[in-house]
Amino acid sequence: MKHRLIFTSKKLLRMALLLLGVSLAAFLLMCASPLDPLQTNVGQAALGTMSQEQLDQLEDYWGVNDPPLQRYLGWLGDFIRGDMGTSLLYRQPVGQVIGQRLQNSLWLMAFAWVVSGVLGLTLGVLAGANRGKLVDKAVRGYCLLLSSTPAFWLGLVLLVVFAVWLGWLPIGLSVPIGMDAASVTLSHRLYHAILPALTLSFTGVAGIAMHTREKMADIMESDYVLFARARGESARSIVLRHGLRNVILPAITLQFASISEIFGGSVLVEQVFSYPGLGQAAVNAGLGSDLPLLLGITVVSAAIVFGGNFIADLLYGVVDPRIRRGAARG
Repeated sequence: MKHRLIFTSKKLLRMALLLLGVSLAAFLLMCASPLDPLQTNVGQAALGTMSQEQLDQLEDYWGVNDPPLQRYLGWLGDFIRGDMGTSLLYRQPVGQVIGQRLQNSLWLMAFAWVVSGVLGLTLGVLAGANRGKLVDKAVRGYCLLLSSTPAFWLGLVLLVVFAVWLGWLPIGLSVPIGMDAASVTLSHRLYHAILPALTLSFTGVAGIAMHTREKMADIMESDYVLFARARGESARSIVLRHGLRNVILPAITLQFASISEIFGGSVLVEQVFSYPGLGQAAVNAGLGSDLPLLLGITVVSAAIVFGGNFIADLLYGVVDPRIRRGAARG
């Protein structure tokens, strides 16, 4: 029990340092941005018609005249107290904006995470168990094609084929156009999330499949697999009893590490499909110089990614008892 508390404490300390570093990096990038908040959000023509008093009020609202260190320390102090501030673009609490957008994005990311993990593991096991055969060549070709395809381009292709040409799926958005919020059902949300979710899942398959293939191929050439073949075990039994047991740990690592890739891909995918999720809000916050919202999204995203890796570490002991016993002895 003691080693688990120490392990958890170290992980939480690392997470705190990580969130601090990520927020500072995002803040410095915003400060280095050439975008002028007033011209970006108000417009040069509108600024020319305003009085100096109105301009001063706008500069105070966007924090243009405040020193960078004062702005960051002020935000950090409020964040530690549980206040992420107010969004300058949406004029709502940052926590409320993130909660609404994250709820929409979770449909996409959860679906893409599950599909990419299951499909990547399946393809990797098939390719590794049949190394050099037609199945292996087909899986490798498919993965190399996907890994070299940008997510936004794949989304545009799926959009043109299934939404424009065939008309099977909606062009974009998360709900039907013009429908009252009270009339939106779960089926409507799922129907509008199919294309962006498929785009995200396809882009995450390649990495998991290729890594799993290499691990599986090494296992199939090991001594204990050779011994199992000498005993007369079938290929299916060898793959299920020996292959999956040894490939599951790296698969778990890759699966939870892919959360960061899914978050990064959702930014582009949500822009292509005009999907009002967390990724689109991050783009709007960056282009609109909404510092409180961008920092809030950055910290929340980093915390979710770190949480995924932390869960993967905890699952190691559940999947492989040897790791649990080794940690106990340590």
